[in-house]
Amino acid sequence: MRRLLFVKSRRASFIELDQRLLEERYDVHELYQPGRLSDPRQVVREVLAADVVVGWWASWHTFLPITLAWLLRRPSLLIVGGFDTAAEPEFGYGFQLGGPRAWLSRLTMRAARTLMTNSEYSRAEIARNVGIPPDRVRVVHHGVPDVAAAGPLAGGVIGDPERPVAVTVGIVDRMNLERKGLRAFVQAAEHVPEVEFVVVGRLVGDAGVELARLAGGNVRLAGWLEQEELEALLRRARVYVQASRHEGFGVSVAEAMLARCVPVVTRAGALPEVVGDTGVLLDEPSPRAVALGVREALHLDLGEAARRRVLERFSVAQRRAGLVALLDELLPPTLD
Repeated sequence: MRRLLFVKSRRASFIELDQRLLEERYDVHELYQPGRLSDPRQVVREVLAADVVVGWWASWHTFLPITLAWLLRRPSLLIVGGFDTAAEPEFGYGFQLGGPRAWLSRLTMRAARTLMTNSEYSRAEIARNVGIPPDRVRVVHHGVPDVAAAGPLAGGVIGDPERPVAVTVGIVDRMNLERKGLRAFVQAAEHVPEVEFVVVGRLVGDAGVELARLAGGNVRLAGWLEQEELEALLRRARVYVQASRHEGFGVSVAEAMLARCVPVVTRAGALPEVVGDTGVLLDEPSPRAVALGVREALHLDLGEAARRRVLERFSVAQRRAGLVALLDELLPPTLD
C-alpha cells in the first residue's frame, strides 16, 4: 500500500472527510501542524518516507513539506481555495493582499505537482490573484455527507416552536461579522418578526457581545453545537442564510440544502455555483436584502430540489473519485 503524507493545520469536517477517503486506499500518515512553527527534522523524515504528499491550503504548514517534496522529486497534491487564494481589501481577508503570507502561499502553490480546488470560482480566483493559469488547477467539488436522515428536531435552541426558522452558521468573530454576513443576518430579524433567526457558531472575543446587543426577541445566538444538534436544527429550519462577501465553496450551505432548507445567499464567491436555481440569490448583503430574501424563501417550494442538487453534484462519492483520479495520475503504477 502506498504511503501518503497528509498535511493539515485544522481539523475541519471537510478536511477530516478527505483524510478518511484517502485512508480507504493509502497508508495515510498525518502531519498535523496547527501553528506557524514546525519541527523541520520531523517534516524531512515524513516526506522522505512518503510516496506522495497531500496538503490542505497553501500556508505556513504546507510550505516546507510541499517544497521539500518538489526538491526530492516526490509527487504532491495541494488543495487550495479560501483564505489562501483570496484578496478582499474591503474587509481585510485573504493571503493574496500582499506581504510574507502572499509570497509564501504562492511559492507553495507553484512547488506543488498538482493543484486542486473546490469550485470553479476558486479556480478563476487563483488565476486572478496568484497568476497560475486555470489549466494547471483541477476542480473537485467538496463531498457533503448526507446528514438529513430522519431524527429528532431541534429543541432548546428554538424559542418559539410555532415560528418558521432561519439559520446561519459561522464562527462569531470580528472578521465574520462582515465576511459571513452575521451582523446583517441579525439586523434582518427585526424586519421579519414572524421568523426565528438562529446564529450557530462559537463566540470569540467581543463579536458575540455586539451581536447580542443588536439582537431582537426573535434572534437566538446558539453558540457552538454538536454535530447531532446542528443536524436536528437544520431539519427544523425552513431557510438557511449565507450573506457572505466571500466563499470558496460553502459547505454549511450544502449541508443545509441536504436538510431541505431553502438557501438564501449572496452572489459572492462560489455560492451561486453551489445553490444554482434552488434558492434565493441576493445582490447585496444588507439587512433589508436578507430580510426580503428570507420572506421570499418561505414561499418557495424548493427544499427537495435543493437536496437533490447536493446529492447529484456534491456527493462524497464524487469527491472520492476525484481525489483518487488525481493521485492515480501522480503515482506510477506498482508492479504486483
